[in-house]
Amino acid sequence: MATVLTNFDTWKEFLSDRVEQAKSIGLSEDSIGKLAFEIGSFLDEKIDPKNEQQRALKELWDVGDEEERKTIARLMVKLVQKS
Repeated sequence: MATVLTNFDTWKEFLSDRVEQAKSIGLSEDSIGKLAFEIGSFLDEKIDPKNEQQRALKELWDVGDEEERKTIARLMVKLVQKS
């Protein structure tokens, strides 16, 4: 996981692959968004940002309330689906 997190483009590719896998097993967009929120919460608590993009996301995450954090998670999913 540490290697995936060092480069933001690599992280987006990794996340995109996981979103596609989730879709292929039939998870709904809502379920994928909930998983993205859980991943974001884990990263916030356990992982130090490795680049400026991650640092900006962490700062937004830290100032957001739960609903805003869920929005950030859903937006990350949308971002990687368009990549």
